Amino acid sequence: MGNPDNKQNKKDTLKLPELLKLLYLEIFKINDSPQKIALGFSIGIFTGVFPGIGPMVALFLAFLLRANRASALFGSLLTNTWVSFLVFIFAIRLGAHIFDVHWKSTLGEWNYWIKTLHWKGIFHVSLYHAILPTLLGYLIISLILALLAYLLAILLLKVGVKEKNRG
Repeated sequence: MGNPDNKQNKKDTLKLPELLKLLYLEIFKINDSPQKIALGFSIGIFTGVFPGIGPMVALFLAFLLRANRASALFGSLLTNTWVSFLVFIFAIRLGAHIFDVHWKSTLGEWNYWIKTLHWKGIFHVSLYHAILPTLLGYLIISLILALLAYLLAILLLKVGVKEKNRG
């Protein structure tokens, strides 16, 4: 029949939804202040939304800022990459508005690069018309989402602590 060690190895590997659930449950069991947990979560949300950075940067920033690393990892894994795609157009529009350039030309620059999809093409993308507005848009959106995540996490953690103390 089958090797029992193979069955055990399959059980030991966690899929992403299981890992997220485990991290979520661990966050509420952590003996850390709600502020540190919420700060870690907001760091994770920021690094998950801002393109090009992710879980490793979240852990590093959480370490530097003495925030909760498990909640930073959870926030980053929760939002990493897929949210960046969802807010792409919003980031372009916001950044283009701030830079006072037309957002459709910014989007056109990105579309050109994506269609040609070679590294040499990145030098044809305008720094002023595409890259800087988009990065500024992402920065602002990431900061707003991180702030909202911090406030929501503080609220949930404080309610959770009150419930825990009552029960």
